Amino acid sequence: MIKVKKRKMLLLPGDGIGPEVIVEVKKIIEWFNKNKSLDFEIDEDLVGGSSYDKHGTPITDEVFYKALESEAVILGAVGGPKWDDLEFSKKPERALLKLRKELKLFANLRPAICFKQLVNASSLKPEIVSGLDIMIVRELTGGIYFGEPRGIKLVDNGERKGINTHVYTSNEIQRVAKVAFDLSKKRNNKVTSCEKSNVMEAGQLWKEEVQALHDKEYKEVKLEHMLADNCAMQLLRNPKQFDVIVTDNLFGDILSDEAAMLTGSLGLLPSASLGAKDKNGNIRSMYEPVHGSAPDIAGKGVANPIATILSFAMALKYSLNLDKEADKLEKAVQNVLDDGLRTKDILSKGTKEVSTTQMGDAIISKLK
Repeated sequence: MIKVKKRKMLLLPGDGIGPEVIVEVKKIIEWFNKNKSLDFEIDEDLVGGSSYDKHGTPITDEVFYKALESEAVILGAVGGPKWDDLEFSKKPERALLKLRKELKLFANLRPAICFKQLVNASSLKPEIVSGLDIMIVRELTGGIYFGEPRGIKLVDNGERKGINTHVYTSNEIQRVAKVAFDLSKKRNNKVTSCEKSNVMEAGQLWKEEVQALHDKEYKEVKLEHMLADNCAMQLLRNPKQFDVIVTDNLFGDILSDEAAMLTGSLGLLPSASLGAKDKNGNIRSMYEPVHGSAPDIAGKGVANPIATILSFAMALKYSLNLDKEADKLEKAVQNVLDDGLRTKDILSKGTKEVSTTQMGDAIISKLK
């Protein structure tokens, strides 16, 4: 078999359970290298609290430039109580925001999939969530999280005033909407755009720009507009009405976490953050599990590596154009769940508990 060119992959394990789940991804990458003649060139470095402990900063310039030169970055998790008292600019999470902003990763893809083997793990009735498969596309570099002016200021009477500015441009809205429309064409050809156009001018602009892009380039895709608060309600009432949801930074943050909990476990859900394509069709990207660093279980070997493994599967699909390999990995995960193997977070009656390492090894055995 002809070997393809080397693809640089940067692994950033981070904090808490991050290193434990990244180890399992590394094993899978090495399996693909050995058995599928895929020459992934792996580099690994510090980020978040672990970087602060060694270097006094949540991300060094060296690691940032490694990320710039990589075809995909796979991140574990950052943060934990150990670093809660650091000044804002030194907190582990600042590394994540810097990577997103400086790599221009403007589109966050958050699938919410209810695995058939875990329907009963959801807090909703099985008939509500069975077969659920939603993709939320969240704008990641604009909106109220980055808008200026911002800050906390003293006012005349001695009170303090907190200021954040919710601002979007036409270009910021259209480029993330384009990602959503393109994704929908590979799924069920339906997009729901969410905003608060009834009370916010930025929301009105969002609605108008998404509609204009649809009318110009994506008439074959069904487009619906929905107020974000109604979407939050509908996700609990009838989540299967949705296919692709596109929304801004703030609402996307909230709605994607709500959708994640429909599935029963954060330990199973991946995410992708994508930038724009360059002239060669390549994109900068970062992939990470939805779950946090979970410091309370770090080092115990009970963390669920599936979300991080499925994040790598997303990297295969969206950054590396290896759809067959991505499908193979996703199928291997399904087969392990079919066999009744579970980490502690998804354990139920009649299933077998396995460690983080055993889950990774079981998935590799299904790849074979």
